[in-house]
Amino acid sequence: MAAVVTAVTDRVHLAQTDLVNWTLVTDGDGVLLIDTGFPGHRDDVVDSVRRLGFGIADIRAILLTHAHVDHFGSAIWFAETHGVPVYAHLDEVGHARRDYLEQVSPVDVARNVWQPRWLKWTLTISRKGGLQRGGIPTAQALTEQAAAALPGTPKAIPTPGHTGGHCSYLVDGVLISGDALVTGHPLLTDTRPQLLPAVFNHDQAGCVRSLAALETVDAEVLLPGHGPLWRGSVREAARAARLALTARS
Repeated sequence: MAAVVTAVTDRVHLAQTDLVNWTLVTDGDGVLLIDTGFPGHRDDVVDSVRRLGFGIADIRAILLTHAHVDHFGSAIWFAETHGVPVYAHLDEVGHARRDYLEQVSPVDVARNVWQPRWLKWTLTISRKGGLQRGGIPTAQALTEQAAAALPGTPKAIPTPGHTGGHCSYLVDGVLISGDALVTGHPLLTDTRPQLLPAVFNHDQAGCVRSLAALETVDAEVLLPGHGPLWRGSVREAARAARLALTARS
């Protein structure tokens, strides 16, 4: 499905697809992209930028929540072809450069592909470039100085676990949570704020600790990496997700 772009605040817009989301933050001079979908979402990302009245030349930077292919796939093309700067948390830069890879293994996928939901998802992401393993050699760490120069002045909130350097961002009172807290996914059956299935998480215990960290965030809007926009106390949403995991363990 084509991306549905929703204005969340005057500056923050959510682009949602059936597979993954990205966020656009604007000011009078350009756009900051937070995540960029799969490689096959490139045209959708460009279209979402144009719908806000900007072009590729107006993309000031790309900021990654983490370097899984479904969140930074299109960023590879923007960086290589147009020289768009790509930032990530310091602990995620090596992952973005593909010095190493923290991603669900083909073996883990194969163990589950007998399930219809998994089979459909696997075939769909393959068509979107989900098997690509390229990196972004120019990826750099987001510093306070770099953040201050970007639209929305994003505030980094480290949320490691899903990957070693996963990071959420607070912009204009809105939490962009990446995969630290989601409200849906093709492999999930409901839309409450929750973690992704443990098979996708590099460090499940780290994910739970990061939920506790999100319980300190004062925000009333959540823009997840997967699933619909969620309005309500992020603090309470993170707490409920953490307690639900504790109850099952």
